[in-house]
Amino acid sequence: MLVTLFVVVLTTTAQSGGISPDMLREIQNVQPLSPADKAISNAIAANSIDALAKNRSNARALDTYFNIETPRQSITDQQSSGRCWMFSGLNVLRSNFAQRDSVQLEFSQAYLFFWDQLEKANLMLQGVIDTAKKPIDDQRVQFFFHHPISDGGTFCGVSDLAEKYGLVPTEVMPESYSTDNTSKAASIISSKLREFGLQLRDMVAKGKNAKDIQKAKTQMLGQIYRMLTLTIGAPVEQFTYAFKDKDGKAKGPAKEYTPQSFYQTVVGGPLNGTFIMAMNDPRRPYYKTYEVEYDRHTYDGHNWCYVNLPMDDIEQMAIASLKDGRKLYSSYDVGKFLDRKRGYADVENFDYGALFGTTFSMDKAQRISTFDSGSTHAMTLTAVDVDESGKARKWKVENSWGASWGQQGCLIMTDRWFREYMFRLVVNKKYVPEHILKAAETKPVMVMPEDPLFLPDE
Repeated sequence: MLVTLFVVVLTTTAQSGGISPDMLREIQNVQPLSPADKAISNAIAANSIDALAKNRSNARALDTYFNIETPRQSITDQQSSGRCWMFSGLNVLRSNFAQRDSVQLEFSQAYLFFWDQLEKANLMLQGVIDTAKKPIDDQRVQFFFHHPISDGGTFCGVSDLAEKYGLVPTEVMPESYSTDNTSKAASIISSKLREFGLQLRDMVAKGKNAKDIQKAKTQMLGQIYRMLTLTIGAPVEQFTYAFKDKDGKAKGPAKEYTPQSFYQTVVGGPLNGTFIMAMNDPRRPYYKTYEVEYDRHTYDGHNWCYVNLPMDDIEQMAIASLKDGRKLYSSYDVGKFLDRKRGYADVENFDYGALFGTTFSMDKAQRISTFDSGSTHAMTLTAVDVDESGKARKWKVENSWGASWGQQGCLIMTDRWFREYMFRLVVNKKYVPEHILKAAETKPVMVMPEDPLFLPDE
């Protein structure tokens, strides 16, 4: 009798959160469709939502004037890949070199991507070894098996990888089909890494010694290296290259380089230690430093570390850098309120509330906390238009979606959009105020990579 009563109570409790017939009728009466709503429904059935929600009063001719602008460079195209962070980071490096030596140069993304994928494979396998005594459903173990490798990343990856493996010009190692279209190769390699991960966990469970486990990992990485070579191409070890001016004429005789010596020529020294990564995360206290565990590109590299700052500080550092002709790595939630045809981002581009008869009232912190918004795409900040008081009116970035996209490959964004949907900025320390430098040097608070804001830029 007691068992029967208990089952009945459980059944009632489980069903109490469902949609009952009475509740359904109440739902249907909250906002009954009017004749106008039926017309909207017919329109949505035959048109895109953005086309119907487009704010025509905001579709005036675009103001393309910027009073602070860095020299324009060729626009890149990441194709069907998630390597925006690499394109933006390398765009900054080539701009710095061009400013110094007045040359036209584009670095090979394929070369650095090869090493990025190999290093991520090692990070995954070593992470599996490090956590092998935890159960398979442990959150950290699942993190490694869920994301064995990926295209995404941040500027920290560019700095660690370029310092370790060097750089080469794009002419020396051009793109392949699998670098322009990364998903299939990544899926196959990820499957192999998961298989290898299980084998390594089994070795630890059987008490194999550390030397044997590391030897097995090396053999596994040999298989991954071969797969990367077949899909991307063997990484260049030595090459001959002559720098060219903006008209394509050689600036001197061709010289022999290795990727490491070429890096020394074009970058000149370590990148790590020369910059800070600023983040605008209104959920957390400002002027504190945070570190994202296991968010790095090389096992022996640097976790993603950032100082959290108000947008006013971020904007002033960006303006100072741009005034000095220095482009910046930056990242955004690029899909929000983006007029793709015009290459224009503004919070008034679309009125979704009017179309659906509701409001969307979450602020930036609430959007982040609920996974409604976060950094999704890195672009190279290249220009700003400021008013008489020095405050920004609009910004411009070089995108990596090809020269025919948007504003000749660029995106213009209003400052009100920039403040809502810009998240990360990498700034050379020479443009960072002393109090922010001190904040960046404090012991970081460790945060987990599952946080809504720490998706890699793609």
